[in-house]
Formats: sequence, structure tokens, C-alpha cells
Amino acid sequence: MSRRALIVWEELTVRLRRILALFTMIAALLGCVASAAAPAASAATAPATGWVRCANLSPGSQSVDTYLLAFSNSGHPLPPRHVSYGDVSSYRVVSVGEYTVALRPAGASASSPPVVSANFMVSAGTGYTLVSLGPATARRIEVLRDQMAAPKGSALVRVIQASLKQDRVTVSYGTDVLAQQLAFGAVTSYTSVRPGTQTVTFSASGQQTAMSVTLAAASVHTIVVLDTASGLKVDTLTDAAGSSDVPVGGAATGFGGMAPRPVPGSAPWLATLTAGLLLMTVGVLGLCRSRRQRYAQPIR
Repeated sequence: MSRRALIVWEELTVRLRRILALFTMIAALLGCVASAAAPAASAATAPATGWVRCANLSPGSQSVDTYLLAFSNSGHPLPPRHVSYGDVSSYRVVSVGEYTVALRPAGASASSPPVVSANFMVSAGTGYTLVSLGPATARRIEVLRDQMAAPKGSALVRVIQASLKQDRVTVSYGTDVLAQQLAFGAVTSYTSVRPGTQTVTFSASGQQTAMSVTLAAASVHTIVVLDTASGLKVDTLTDAAGSSDVPVGGAATGFGGMAPRPVPGSAPWLATLTAGLLLMTVGVLGLCRSRRQRYAQPIR
């Protein structure tokens, strides 16, 4: 090989090394971008939903249909839930955003004036209980934010006082007092208690009622005090079983359809860029090989 050919070959080798170094740097940058984009894509495609259930705890009131209307889809009210006094529906999945909840007499037209209504926000991964409280002539809607998990080794309990016949009620769980002289229509915050089987005692106007309940570790519950023809009735609701973040009670999908659609992933454009780099590398190698063969021919 002549001196001229050697010089040209050395120049080509240096250029090739620089190009390969540039490709290596670009590949590393693409890897960093892909790593950063993966969590963002996962977060974007995660379902942005919460859970909502309805409760009619207004004594003496008629049965109602509970309507939910999403502000983001105001032309399409969500299917109603029928609830009588003392009824608590199962949780239903809803998209995040602002809603209006409206109560109408059972069987009334969806366009009829509501008995009562309220606005509230749904956050991702959060459960809510929409409670109709107060007497039939002055009912109101309370939007309760439900706990989805209890501390390890404990259970959480709260009390809703929905008895109009008893103005003040005291509720105890074993030796723990959950509510002291709780007024009609009031709701306590969650109290951490020992899991297991305990006696729940209800005291009002010199009367006392007791019942045995079993609470699992890490579970969350709501105790509701209700009126009956023969006196007080107590329901224990399970808000969350503790085995997962999803609340129990049948997560129906009747309120779905408005969740954001998944965004395209980064795999297609990364594959395109990688293929382009490979083609460029093959082209450069082929060009250098052809020039090497040309300059390697003896000079005549």
C-alpha cells in the first residue's frame, strides 16, 4: 500500500472512530430518555379513577334515586342508584373530576327538580360516601371521604348517627368509646381500635343495646345508627377489607366511560431511531471498506 493510501486510510479511521463515538453518545442519551419516559408513560396510562357509593340516612324520608352528573360530560347524567332509608349502595368506579349529586323522588323524571343536590370533587384512588342526612323536611348531603386502609395491626371505625328518635347516642367498642353523646346527623372521624371480636354497646336515653362484631386487622368500617319501629338498629359497613387499596362492596362499572385514554408509548419512535442509527453505521462501514479497497490497489 502506498504512502498516500495509508494517509487516506488513517484519516478515514479517525473519522470512523469519531462517528462511532457520536453514535455511542446518542444511543446513551436515547437510553436515558427512554428510562425517564417509562415512568411518565406508566403514570399517564394509569386509570385516573375513584370510588363513590350512596347512602340514604334521612329517617322518615321517601326512597330516592341518586344521580351523578360529571362536569366534564354534562350532557350525559350517569345511571341513578335507588336507595331507601338505611340503604348504602356498593362502591362504583368513577373518573376523577367535579360532579353534582342530586336526589330525586324514586321514579321521578331525571329532568325534575331535585330534592337536594351538592357539588364535590373526586380524586384518584379515593373513596367517597354520599350521605343523605337530616330529617325529611331539611335533608342535606354530606360528602364523606372514606379511608382505604388502616394502620398495620389496627382497624379503623367511624360512627354515623342517623337516628331521629334518639337525639344523643354513645357508642363503645369494647373499652374504646367511639362516640360520646353523638347528635342526630353527626359523623365522627375514624378511630383506631384493636382488631378481633369485641362487644359494641349503644346507649341512648337510659337504654342500652349490645352486639358482637369482628373486625379484621387493617380493615376500615362505618357503624350506622338507624331508627326502626321497635327502636334502634345498627349496621356495620365495611369500607375497605385491608387486602387491597380497592374498597369492597362491588366496584360496578356503570359510571365508567370518561377515563382518559392511554397515551402512545415511546417504543415506536425509539425503534425508528435505533434502526436509523444502524443503517447509518452500516453505510459508513461500507463506504470506508470500498475506499480502503480502492486505495489498496497498487499504483501503476
